[in-house]
Amino acid sequence: MTEPRDHPFVTAVKPLVDAMGGELMDPAQAQPDDVVLSWEGQELLAVRLPQLSDSLDHILAALERRHGVPLAQLDRKSKQDVVRILEARGAFSVRHGVETVASALGVSRFTVYNYLNRDSSPAKGSTPPKGSGLPEGAEKNSQS
Repeated sequence: MTEPRDHPFVTAVKPLVDAMGGELMDPAQAQPDDVVLSWEGQELLAVRLPQLSDSLDHILAALERRHGVPLAQLDRKSKQDVVRILEARGAFSVRHGVETVASALGVSRFTVYNYLNRDSSPAKGSTPPKGSGLPEGAEKNSQS
């Protein structure tokens, strides 16, 4: 049999584990919170998932690599895009997520909240969504 590290299953899941900041290990080293993966009835490897706060740091580092510059050097539009991506990935459900993101972007927490609110409010002149509390045809007053 091939060594576990050379197994096609390990090769297939490694990019996913790396992308989420996890760690591959021998199943014998697995702790109760680790995920043991089996192939054809044999425990092949274990995955240690990162702590949520480590995941946020990992996501920020990946975004920085994608942009090719420190996130604090991005223009405002790009920073808003980063906040949108982070929101979609659950970054703001992590304790101190807003503070961590603000620090990485070189902006204040208030600015991050403004970026988040801007994305969740309807565009000026658009019809408010049903259930928004605004009558159809009404606009939200916005200072953005």
